[in-house]
Order: sequence, then structure tokens, then C-alpha cells
Amino acid sequence: MRQVIFDTETTGRSEKGAVCQDHRVIEIGCIELENRRPTGRHFHVYLNPERPVDEEAFKVHGLSDTFLAKQPTFAQIADDFLVYLQSVDELIAHNLPFDQAFLNQEFKLIGNPTKLEKQFTLTDTLTLARQQFPGQRNSLDALCKRFDIDNSKRELHGALLDAQLLAEVYLKLTGGQTDLSFNLQHTHHSNAHTAPLKPHNWRSATLNAQEQQAHQTLLDSINPNKANSL
Repeated sequence: MRQVIFDTETTGRSEKGAVCQDHRVIEIGCIELENRRPTGRHFHVYLNPERPVDEEAFKVHGLSDTFLAKQPTFAQIADDFLVYLQSVDELIAHNLPFDQAFLNQEFKLIGNPTKLEKQFTLTDTLTLARQQFPGQRNSLDALCKRFDIDNSKRELHGALLDAQLLAEVYLKLTGGQTDLSFNLQHTHHSNAHTAPLKPHNWRSATLNAQEQQAHQTLLDSINPNKANSL
């Protein structure tokens, strides 16, 4: 079984399953599991939303308008993203309706009929956690603490790091699996069934001090021994 754990960061919020104020996706991070084991094949991009980031959203992820303006648009990476998702048996996210609404909107804006709920089996880990731990805090941070998962690198939200943490949480929620042995050596998006796709050159962007720290946190979490500061 091929499962993809995914997360997004956005310019703002959604409400009751609908995107508010024409907000957009600015980062996508995906982790692949094959038969409940991480494969090391992942997809990660930053995106130009072609609109400003709300101040409150910036405080969450630290991705500025200046940095994002240099990134590809969703239209430019959509085909690569769909190739990566080919033959996926299940898509998994935490508070799934949020990410689902944003990605569905992105496809709609480029005239692509893709809707996640029509093409994939979807699982919301927030729903699973609430069923197992009713009345308790079930945020990603709370679940990491409950399952003794190290999230000390999560100073700011980041889609790839959050997807990796969520993969660990999901496996604990659904069977107690440990020793995941994540191996995310490449910080570019790749296809699960063919050679790696051409990476987007997001490392070449000029970041301010806060963005550098956020990016370094992501690199440290992916490969602590080989992380390079910008």
C-alpha cells in the first residue's frame, strides 16, 4: 500500500472547509510510506501565491512575500505534483479539510478538474486522534508529546517537517510502529516511480534573518549532519 502524508502552509486561513479571502498555498510537503515504511521519496516545494501573506500566517511559518515572490507558481508545479501522487492508495493530513480546501482551490484556479476527495482515499489524523483521545488536546505538537516524538526542531511550522512528524504520529495512532528510519536526503520533489524530477531552485533566494533561521530549522530536521546554512 502506498500512502502519502502531506501538509501545506498558506497565506491565511480557511473556515468551515472553505478558503477565506482568496488565500493561497505557499508550501507543500509530502512524505511517502510504502507498506507503512518511509521510502525517502518525498515532494517539497515553496510557491509564489501571487498575493500578500497575512501577518498572522507569517508569524506561524515565517515565509515572507519577498522570498515567495521568487518561487514557482502552483501552475508551474501542478503536473509534477500529480505525477508524484499517481498510484497513491491514501492521502493523510492533520485537520484534513484545511489542506483539502486549499489544494482543491489551487487546482480549480488553473482550470484543472482534480478534487482530492474524488481521486483519493482521504484520512484525517485529527479525527483519528479525537476518537482515541476524546476531550484531550490533539494538535500535532500535543500528539508528538503524547507519543514521545521529538519535535524540538519545530520552532516554526514547515510543510515538510510537519509531514515527517505527522507520519510518525500516524503510525503510532494506527499501530504503534516505531523505528521509522526516515531518510530525506534530498530537499527537492521527486517521483515515486521514476527518476527524480528537476528540483526547483529555492535555495538561491535571498532570505532575511528570520527566514534563514526557519530554513535552517527545516534543513537540520531533514539531515542534521549535512545541513548547510544559506
